[in-house]
Amino acid sequence: MATVYEGAQKLIDAAVAKATEIEVPECISVVDSGGHLLAFGRMDGAFHMSFDTSLMKAKTAACYGEPTGNIAAGVDIKLAVATQGQRINLPGGVPVIVGGRVIGAIGIGSGTGEEDRQVAMAAVKVISGAKHFD
Repeated sequence: MATVYEGAQKLIDAAVAKATEIEVPECISVVDSGGHLLAFGRMDGAFHMSFDTSLMKAKTAACYGEPTGNIAAGVDIKLAVATQGQRINLPGGVPVIVGGRVIGAIGIGSGTGEEDRQVAMAAVKVISGAKHFD
C-alpha cells in the first residue's frame, strides 16, 4: 500500500511528464481532502506567482469534489471575495476521488486554463481507481 506522500509524488511526476510533453512549465500543488498542501513542484520557467493559483485550484477542487472552472459566472466572483481568494474558479484544479470519496486534489498553474486542465486530468489518471473527469 502506497503512502500519502508516494501518492502525492506520483501526481507531481505525472503532471511534470504531461507538462513537459506539451512544453508548458507549470506550478503543481497537491492537497489532501482538507485542502492541506502535501506536495508542490515548480518547473523551470513556470511563472512564480502561479504557486498561489495552483494551490487555490487544488483547495477548491478538494472542497467541492469537482474540477475547477465550472462555477457559474457571478457566483465565482462572490465566492472568491467571500473566501478571500481561497476558492477560485480558474481551470486546472481536479479532485482525486477513489471509491466515491475525495482523498485529495491537484492544482496546476502557469499555462492557459486549458493547458492547466489538461495537465491536471493527465496526472489524476495515474492514481489507481481514481475517477476520471475528461
